Amino acid sequence: MKDNGLPRAEVPGAFDHGAATYDRLVGLNPGYHHDLRLSARRLVRPGHSGLRILDAGCGTGASTAALLAIAPDARITAIDASAAMLERARAKSWPSTVEFRHTPVEAPPEGPFDVILAAYLLRNVADPDATLRALRGLLRPGGQLALHEYSVRDSRRARWVWNAVCGAIVLPLGRVATGDATLYRHLRRSVLAFDGVSALCDRLSRAGFTDVRTGTMPGWSRGIVHTVLGTAP
Repeated sequence: MKDNGLPRAEVPGAFDHGAATYDRLVGLNPGYHHDLRLSARRLVRPGHSGLRILDAGCGTGASTAALLAIAPDARITAIDASAAMLERARAKSWPSTVEFRHTPVEAPPEGPFDVILAAYLLRNVADPDATLRALRGLLRPGGQLALHEYSVRDSRRARWVWNAVCGAIVLPLGRVATGDATLYRHLRRSVLAFDGVSALCDRLSRAGFTDVRTGTMPGWSRGIVHTVLGTAP
C-alpha cells in the first residue's frame, strides 16, 4: 500500500503541534522564502494593482508575506485549517488590507478573487480535484491560480535529493525542535506519494483551467519545488 502520510483529518492537528517552531525550522531552509516570492511574482502580473487575493493554506503567514512583497496594495484574505498556525500568523505585523480566517479550503470565503496562491496545500486535502474545481469557481474570468508545491515523482534525481535532505536534516531537526517528528514524517511521505508535475498539470486542465504552465526553483530545490499556474476561463 502506498504511504501518503497522515490521514487528511489529522493534518491540521499535526500543524497545530508544530506551529511554535515552524517559522524557526523553515527559516533554516535557505530558499524557502525566496521560492515563495518567486511563485508570487509568477502569479501577480506586472502593472496590476488593487488585486483581491486569496492565500489558501497560509500557515504562519510566509506565503502571505510573499504576496504582500509583490503586491503591496492588494487586499489579501489568508485562510488555514490550523488554528495554531493562524495564531502565529496573526501575531505578526500586517497592514489593514490583510485578513486571516480560520477555515479549511473546503469552506472558503466568498469570491471572486483576481488571483489565488495555494502553497503546500493540495497534497494535504482529501480531494485534490474537488479542491481545484472549487478554487477555479472562486476566480473571476481570467483570474489565475498558482500552486506552490513539492513534486518529485517525475525525477529520480529529485526523489534522491528529497529523501537525502529529509533523512539528514528535516527529520532530525523536526524531532529535536518538537520532540515528535510526526509532521515532518508526513511531509516526507506525502511529497513522495504526490503527483508528478505532469500529472499535476493534467489535474488543473481537468478542473477547467487553461494556459497551464510550470516553473521550478533555483538552488537545492530545483526540480523539487514548483510553481504550477492555471487561468480560469
